[in-house]
Amino acid sequence: MSGETPFGADFMDDYFAECDEHLATIRRLLLDLEASVGADRAAAPQVIEELFRSFHSIKGISGMVELREAEMLAHHMESYLRVLRGRDTRLTAAGIDALVAGVAALERTIAARRDGGAAPAIDQVVGSLEAAAPASSPAPAAASPEESRAGWRVTFAPSAALLARGVNVDSVRVRLREAGEIVSAAPKIVGGSVAFEFLFAGVLDEATLAGWRADGIEVEPIVAADPADLEPFDAAAGEPASRLSPSHVVRVDLTRLDDLMRIIGDLVISRARLDDALARVEARVPAVEWRAVQEHGQTIERQLRDLREGLMRVRLVPVGEIFRRMPFVVRDLARDSGKRVRLEIRGQETEIDKFLIERMMDPVLHLVRNAVSHGFEPPAERIAAGKPEEGTLTLAGASVGDTVVLEVADDGRGVDAEAVAQHARAMGLAVPAGPLDSAAVLDLICSPGFSTRQETDRASGRGVGMAVVKTTIEELNGRLALQSAPGEGTRFVIELPLTLSITDALIAHVGDRTFAVPQGNVREVVEIEPAAIRSIEGHEIAPLRGGTLPILRLGRLFGIPERARRALHVFVVGTGLDAVGVAVDRVSGQREIVVRSMADAMVKAEGIAGATDLGDGRAVLILNLPDLARHARTRALRTGEVGSR
Repeated sequence: MSGETPFGADFMDDYFAECDEHLATIRRLLLDLEASVGADRAAAPQVIEELFRSFHSIKGISGMVELREAEMLAHHMESYLRVLRGRDTRLTAAGIDALVAGVAALERTIAARRDGGAAPAIDQVVGSLEAAAPASSPAPAAASPEESRAGWRVTFAPSAALLARGVNVDSVRVRLREAGEIVSAAPKIVGGSVAFEFLFAGVLDEATLAGWRADGIEVEPIVAADPADLEPFDAAAGEPASRLSPSHVVRVDLTRLDDLMRIIGDLVISRARLDDALARVEARVPAVEWRAVQEHGQTIERQLRDLREGLMRVRLVPVGEIFRRMPFVVRDLARDSGKRVRLEIRGQETEIDKFLIERMMDPVLHLVRNAVSHGFEPPAERIAAGKPEEGTLTLAGASVGDTVVLEVADDGRGVDAEAVAQHARAMGLAVPAGPLDSAAVLDLICSPGFSTRQETDRASGRGVGMAVVKTTIEELNGRLALQSAPGEGTRFVIELPLTLSITDALIAHVGDRTFAVPQGNVREVVEIEPAAIRSIEGHEIAPLRGGTLPILRLGRLFGIPERARRALHVFVVGTGLDAVGVAVDRVSGQREIVVRSMADAMVKAEGIAGATDLGDGRAVLILNLPDLARHARTRALRTGEVGSR
């Protein structure tokens, strides 16, 4: 099928999207299947059936778009899985490696069609799959037609006589499972009585059939049916497994959602301008008529918020889209490096904007590669240190207000701060005097070109990985933090906004300047009298609930002339010992703002997340309070004056 026509292009988009869904399922199932290497086939029958169906689907749709290489690869993997269905089949390590290599080749082949490139060679992969099939299963003996694996319709009608002999629906299920696999089961009415009908795939000889019929079990072959095409039965759910692509799902290109979000952003600004215009004419409108205007305005605001939240829910996808590729990365890198690594994934259902998912794929991949390359010790070294031979790599996601937190943690050797400092000095980088804290270590390892490796390998790059990670996260208005202890492990924490487009913000004023503060960054807002603020060694603190709170005056930080006020409004950021107060003259209210990020390096500044328009045509800076809080916290900790809160 040609992709030159609009119809063909749309069809190819659907093809790539559906292949991506099937491949995501296949990657997950292959990891489950790997645990069955050397075990009986019964160890993973459902996994084999689901894999078979996914490859069968890819083969079919690849044939429709005339992508013959993908069709052939899917066919050979489907054929190998058909061999694994044999009752005496054993899955081998060579077999699972052939499947993994086949999936990788299949992905490259489909990607080549998408990108307009040449299809990769598949002969070697096909040869591996063909070689794995006879190695996994002995050649079967010749079988009679009655003994060959086939599809059957089994009907059982319970009766008092059969129950007295111990023949009931449960015992029938046991017989079927011993002889093969139940594809589906459902009750039915036969002659006014309840009976049970099973679709069954398995091997039945004449003696077995005779014994079943004697116990009231009617069996008939399904004519012209291929058991491979039957829906697999989910014993836990009691019904066929659902399709990967339900009919009620509509795929939408992300750029179309971006256009809709831009339009909604323009509506938010227009509504703010309308509010300002109405406020100027309020005094000229009779009170009765003005109440009607207010009610209509509030209704429009509520509907616009519902529209924005509805579109945001459409854009949100699970962070599992980032995590799902990592098991194969860890598997290959651990095997190449001779290390043993177990991957734990938590919180993969946490949702985040699709745009952020696309941008964060490479940074998370860099962190995972670094954990395997730099973090984990070889097995012998771990045992000598009293650790388990197998290391644990943890990927986690969680939602905290309007922020999504991603973690990449390992229980390896940790970051050697002194070694990092030595390498940095050798490279001519500026290194702070004295012991390095986590923030200083992170700044050094994220310097362009920094690497403690003298040689490169598949896992570690050429000193650009961590710089890319930090730059990408900062471009997304996020934050990267490092926590590490020698001999215990390393933990990277990524904090990202749930979305980059529209958010609720508090409007703050300092002197004659106005700022927007994303509400998700603020724990609380408190009012503090200037007389209650004390100055110690050039840093200000204020009492708060029996403890002390470091204070950062926004006006002094930005060089804005202060105005004498009876009380200051303070944004409290962070919790416990990490809490910091950012003081402003006053907070005038809450608004829904459209976030315009600052991508130009010439205008980006620490503590500024972007800009917005409140409706009066003036640009208003959006503050990144966590960045400002870290600045104040670092200064306060150096004085040792931060108390408990």
